[in-house]
Amino acid sequence: MEIAVLLVGLALVVIAGETLARRVSVPAPLLLTVVGIGLSFLPGVPELQLQPEVVLLGLLPPLLWTASLSTSLVDVKANLRPILVMSVAAVVVTTLAVACLMVALLPDIGWPVALAIGAVVAPPDAVAATAVGRRIGLPRRVVSVLEGESLLNDATALVALRTAIAAIAGGVSAPGIAADFLLAAGGGVLAGLVVYRAVAWVRRRLTDPILDTAVSFVTPFVGYLLAEVVGGSGVIAVVVAGLLLGHRSATLQSARARVIETTTWRTISFLLENVVFLLIGLQTRWIVDDLAGSGLSLGLVVGTCLATLATVIIVRLAWVHLTRPLLGSRLGDRREPAGAAETTLIGWSGMRGVVTIAAAFVIPPEAPYRNLLLLVALTVVAGTLLLQGLTLPWLTRRLGVRSPDLADDALARATLLQQAAAAGLARLEELEADTGTDTDVDAGSAIRARLDQRTFAAWEQLSTTPGRTTPTESYARLRLAMLAAERERVLQIRSHGKVPSPVVRQVLAILDLEESMIEVGATARENVRAVGHQTGWQCPELTAYPIVETTPDPVCRRCAEDGVTPVALRQCLECGHVGCCDSSPDRHATAHFQDTGHPVMQSAEPGETWRWCFVHHVAS
Repeated sequence: MEIAVLLVGLALVVIAGETLARRVSVPAPLLLTVVGIGLSFLPGVPELQLQPEVVLLGLLPPLLWTASLSTSLVDVKANLRPILVMSVAAVVVTTLAVACLMVALLPDIGWPVALAIGAVVAPPDAVAATAVGRRIGLPRRVVSVLEGESLLNDATALVALRTAIAAIAGGVSAPGIAADFLLAAGGGVLAGLVVYRAVAWVRRRLTDPILDTAVSFVTPFVGYLLAEVVGGSGVIAVVVAGLLLGHRSATLQSARARVIETTTWRTISFLLENVVFLLIGLQTRWIVDDLAGSGLSLGLVVGTCLATLATVIIVRLAWVHLTRPLLGSRLGDRREPAGAAETTLIGWSGMRGVVTIAAAFVIPPEAPYRNLLLLVALTVVAGTLLLQGLTLPWLTRRLGVRSPDLADDALARATLLQQAAAAGLARLEELEADTGTDTDVDAGSAIRARLDQRTFAAWEQLSTTPGRTTPTESYARLRLAMLAAERERVLQIRSHGKVPSPVVRQVLAILDLEESMIEVGATARENVRAVGHQTGWQCPELTAYPIVETTPDPVCRRCAEDGVTPVALRQCLECGHVGCCDSSPDRHATAHFQDTGHPVMQSAEPGETWRWCFVHHVAS
C-alpha cells in the first residue's frame, strides 16, 4: 500500500508541476528538481534512495528509446562529426579534467576513484537539454547536435565508469581498457542491429496495432539486456535500434499502429522524464545527512562540490570552442567552423541528469569519500540544471541567435503537402484510367475535394489579411459543432443501454479520430508571415524570377467584379497580374497560370515575400 501511495503521489506532483511550469513559462525539469529538493526536507516525506539498477535497467532504456524514436536519423548522419566530438571526446576530456581536480583536492582518493567520479559527472542529459532547448526555441541544428550527443555520451561515460571500477578492484590494464571500449561499442551496435532486424520482421507480419505497441514497449529492454549479456553497451543498442526503427516506421507499421505507439510513448515519456527530475531533487536530504557524519570540514565539502561544478562547465565551453573547426557551420556543412554564438549555446547546454545520479551509486561503498562524491554528483546535476537551464534563454537572446521561424515551417509544410498531393493525384488518375467506372469517378471527386481541403489548410497557416475567414476555419468551426452534437446524441443512445457497448465505443472512437484530424491551425491560426529565401527548395523558374516589391493595396479584380471576398492574394512575377489564392472560391491566381503559362507567383500579402512555382510545385 505504501508503494502504491508513493507512486500516486509522485504522479500527482509531476502533473501539478508540469501545469505550473507551463503557466509560469519555466521548463518543467528545473521546477520539479527544485520541488524535489524542497520536499526532501519536509517532515513526513519518505526517504527515497535511487538504486542504480532501477535507473539503469528500469528508467534509462525507455527514456533512451523515446528520445531515439523522435530523433531524426537524417539529422544524426548530417551532424555525425560534431556528435562524436561531443559524445565521445568531450566526455573523455571532462572525465580526465575532473579526475585531476579530485586528486588535487583529495590527494588520498586514488586515481581509479577520481576517474570514476569524473565519468559520473561527464555526460550531459538528453531530457534536460532538449526539454529546455525546444521550449526556448534553440536553433534546430543546436538541438540536433544536443540530441545526438546525449544519446551516445551515456554509453561513453558508463563504459569509462565500468573501467574505473575495475581499476578500483585492481583488475584492469591499458590493453584491457581499449578492448573494453571496443567490445562495448561493437557489442552495442551489433545487439541494436539484431533487435532492429527482429522487430522489423515481426512488424511486417503484425496487423493488430495493440500488439505492435506491445512489441515496442518491450523492445528497449530486450535490446539493453541483450547488449549487456554479450558485454556490449546497452545504451548504444537501444539508440541504434530506436533510430533505425523510428526511421523505418512509415514502411514497417500501419498508420493506426504509429498513432497508438506515438501516443503511448509520449505518455510514458512525460511521466518518466518528469518523475526522474523530481526523484533527483528528493535525494538531497539523505545525501546531506549521510555526509554530515563523515567528519569532513564544511569548507572542503563546499569547495569540492563547487569546484567540480565549475570544472564541468568550463571544460565543456573550452572544448566546444577549441573544436569549432570540427563542428561545421550548417547542417551537413563541414567546410567552415561553426559560428561563435551557436558554439557557445552548445557549450552552455550541458545540463546533467538522471544518469549522473544513478552512476554515482555504482561507485563501491568501500571507495574513499563516497558520500562526498554522491553530493558532488547531486551538486553538478542541480547546479547545471538551475544555473545553465535558467540562464540559457537569456544567453540565447543576448547572442542574437535566430530561433526556428514559424513562417518558414508553415511554408515548408505547405510545399511538402502540395507535392505529396500532386503524387497522390497522379496515382488517382492512373487508377481512374484503368477502371473508368462511374463509382470510381464519384469517389475520385470526393477524394480530390478532401485532398484540396488538406492542402489548403496548410497554406492557410500563412497569414491572411486580418478579418478574412479561411475556408478551413469555417469548416473546422462548423464540423466541430457538428461533432459535439453527434457525440452528445451517441451518449444519449448509450444511456438507454440498447446498443452494444463495443459498437458505441467504436463510433465514439471514429468521432474522436475525425476531431483530432481537424487542423489545429484552422481554429487557432498563428499570425506568421513567410519571407522567401534564395536557398532551400529551388528550380530554374524560381531562380529566373527573384523576389520583387508587390503592388501596393493589391486587388483581385475578378473577385471584386463578382462581389467575392478573397482569402489571400498572389501576384504573377511575369506580368504583375493579381489573383486570389486557391483557398478562395474561384482560384484566380491558378487560373491565370493555366491561361497564360506564367510560371511563378509571389504572395501579395503585407510582409510576405515567398514565391510559388506552378511548374514544379515548389515554394521558396
